[in-house]
Amino acid sequence: MNRRIIAPFLFASLVLLAGCLSAPLQTAGGEAGTDATTISTTGTGEVTAEADLAVISVGVTATADSADEARGTVAEDVAAVRDALTEAGIAEDSIQSSGFHIYPEYDYGGEKRELVGYRAVHSLTVEVAPDRAGEVIDLAVGAGASEIRGVQFTLTDETRDDLRSEALTKAVDSAKSDADAVASAADLSITGVHTANVGGSSSPGPYPVAFAEDARGSSGAPTELSPGPVTVSATVEMVYTAE
Repeated sequence: MNRRIIAPFLFASLVLLAGCLSAPLQTAGGEAGTDATTISTTGTGEVTAEADLAVISVGVTATADSADEARGTVAEDVAAVRDALTEAGIAEDSIQSSGFHIYPEYDYGGEKRELVGYRAVHSLTVEVAPDRAGEVIDLAVGAGASEIRGVQFTLTDETRDDLRSEALTKAVDSAKSDADAVASAADLSITGVHTANVGGSSSPGPYPVAFAEDARGSSGAPTELSPGPVTVSATVEMVYTAE
């Protein structure tokens, strides 16, 4: 089969066109003995769906004259928070400790710092369906939680995997479309895939919620949150052979 030889002026035009389409045309010489003409493209695909998982970060804190007293108070409050959540039907394995520490607190107002007590902090992560996120906040604060550090509306692993597969398919289709456009302009035809690299995926970060310090025992309307859709994106870098 005779290979087409691209004249210098045509090659320059194609490089300019390829730059507009993010699809450079090049010759892959010196790779495994081949000098095939290749076209490189980058494709991005996105898939949007409703969140099917809410992750709530809860903080329980206490201060006391001694570290052990602060620890004991926090332990009692955490137990009360766990009990309130499990009694509401939230599975125990959906309530996980995400951090714990005790540290001294000082007053620096005088000539020398003065120890004024100890603070203990126990952080919990609670995973529930999105429509129960507000309920979890109300239950946790009512049972003794000092802080609601944030809520993330996201996707379960199974849903994320399915959406990523769809996003990758769209990304490859996008890359192939650009490659076909460049090949057609150069009077070439795509003959196959030379290499393919898959980039990472992305989705939104945490949904912010105001702190609820010292809110235990408060009354009022229940907390209502309105999560937006979650978008999963994927990127592929494709190199096609052409002739």
